[in-house]
Amino acid sequence: SLFFFVMLRRPPGLNQGWSLVSSDLYKRMEQYQKDFVDFTLETGVLKFGEFTLKSGRISPYFFNAGLFNKGSHLSELGKFYAQAIEASALKFDVLFGPAYKGIPLAAAASIALNDSFNHNVPYSFNRKEAKDHGEGGSIVGHPLEGDILIIDDVITAGTAIREAQDIIQNCGANAKGVIVALDRQEKGKGELSAIQEVEQIFGITVLSIINLSHIIDYLKTSDDSKILDKIESYRSQYGIS
Repeated sequence: SLFFFVMLRRPPGLNQGWSLVSSDLYKRMEQYQKDFVDFTLETGVLKFGEFTLKSGRISPYFFNAGLFNKGSHLSELGKFYAQAIEASALKFDVLFGPAYKGIPLAAAASIALNDSFNHNVPYSFNRKEAKDHGEGGSIVGHPLEGDILIIDDVITAGTAIREAQDIIQNCGANAKGVIVALDRQEKGKGELSAIQEVEQIFGITVLSIINLSHIIDYLKTSDDSKILDKIESYRSQYGIS
C-alpha cells in the first residue's frame, strides 16, 4: 500500500512548528480522540512535567479533570463522552453519575447523546445522604432499572465504582459498564490496572474516551522527544502488559 504523510500541528505546550508524520500512525485514533487530547491540553487538564501521585510514583504527565470547570468545558466534555459511548455500541438503559463528580458528567453526556445522536437516554445520580422528606431516597432522576452505564472521570482505586455497584444492585438493576475520560493503563499494587481489576471483579466493560497509548501516539506527531521518552519510560516501568 502507498505510504502517505500528513502535516500535523504540534500539541500546545510542545515545540511549535510543523512535522511530517506517517498517517498510518495517527489514524489509529478516532477523530474525536485526537480532538479530545487537543481539548485537554488547551484547558490545562493534561499537563506534562513531573508530578508526584498518591501512590508516590513520579509521573511525567498529569490529568486533572477538576479543571473542566466552565460551561463551555462541560458542553464539549459531554460531546466527547457521547461520541465514545456511541463508538462502543454498548447497549444500556440508564446513565448513572455517582456523586459528586459523576453528576455533571451524566447530565452533560445525556444532553450530548440527545442533541448529537438523537438518543434520549435517561440519567440519574445519587445523594451522599438519603433524603427523608419530599420524594425521599438517595436516587435523583430516573429510577435505576435495567442495564446501567456508570460515568466518571477516572478510575484510580476502583472505590467509587464499588460504591456505585452496591447502589445499583440495591435498586435491583445491573451494572453493564463504566465509562471514564482517561485510562492510564497503569498497574496498581499488583500486575493489573484499577480498570482491569474492576472488569475482573465485577465482570463489566470499562470504556474510556482515551488511554495512555492514545496520548503516546499523539505525542509521536511532534518532535519533542523528551516528553515522549519520559512517558514511554514510565509506561515500561508501570504500564500494564
